[in-house]
Amino acid sequence: MSGVYRKAVGQMSQGLIRRLTVLSQYEEALVKINATAAERLAALKAKPQASIQRDVLSICNDPFTVAQQLTHIELERLSYIGPEEFVQAFVQKDPLDNDKSCFSDHKKASNLEAYVEWFNRLSYLVATEICMPVKKKQRARVMEFFIDVARECFNIGNFNSLMAIISGMNMSPVSRLKKTWNKVKTAKFDILEHQMDPSSNFYNYRTALRGATQRSLTANSSREKIVIPFFSLLIKDIYFLNEGCANRLQSGHVNFEKFWELAKQVSEFMAWKKVECPFEKDRKILQYLLTAPVFTEDALYLASYESEGPENNMEKDRWKSLRSTLLSRV
Repeated sequence: MSGVYRKAVGQMSQGLIRRLTVLSQYEEALVKINATAAERLAALKAKPQASIQRDVLSICNDPFTVAQQLTHIELERLSYIGPEEFVQAFVQKDPLDNDKSCFSDHKKASNLEAYVEWFNRLSYLVATEICMPVKKKQRARVMEFFIDVARECFNIGNFNSLMAIISGMNMSPVSRLKKTWNKVKTAKFDILEHQMDPSSNFYNYRTALRGATQRSLTANSSREKIVIPFFSLLIKDIYFLNEGCANRLQSGHVNFEKFWELAKQVSEFMAWKKVECPFEKDRKILQYLLTAPVFTEDALYLASYESEGPENNMEKDRWKSLRSTLLSRV
């Protein structure tokens, strides 16, 4: 029995080491990303398209494959999050201190924060890829590509990547590119936006999520089991359920309904994160999605103004300011 125990402990230790190594390598890679982002700003200054060495379409022009690789990333990020992190994230050390953020313990809830940061990165990557090309036709092509990627994410059940792509395309530096948008067939994008419409407390999304959850429960394949929720909204739901409902009723009895609902939501999440991604990994695409340099908000505005000139005096002033501050650093 002791030999079996030692073997099990050894396997658990090896698995933990592998997981920590992956996390460490990813964190080291992210440190280098901002340094290489200057190369893309240089391309804006010089203007020739040849100076932009890589973009997402040069890595892969198949939206279904990119959606599959995004699903790999999402499921891997989810796998790092344990149920205890939801509890630790929302428990304040001092119950009288209301100024703390919901992520009260950075170390204990770091995987939650990292996952939210991944969402932000994907949004900025989408916006960067759209604003980067000099030619309007190419920008429109990138827009249509990401619309197709978003649609495939919806079909897969990857709502987090879907929402990140929509958020990136709705950023002001992208939405102001009216001449480019006029070249895009937006019917599919309008449908996706409708699905993720925040009105009525994200009613349409919640309906789609319930449908994906039901499909997952009766699924015969891993492909049909995939449910990746819009994570920021999930966190918000759990946070407000925890904060908005008392632990005890006025009678003094434990509020079992609250704790049952909390347990239900966390249990659902735990089932979703255990699903093995059925798609084949493409290392080249994964590497690009995870490490390609992305523009800051200021750099996105500069790229947007360089592509389609300022429309008013306020935009002109901002354009001049950004050119003098950002391009002088390259």
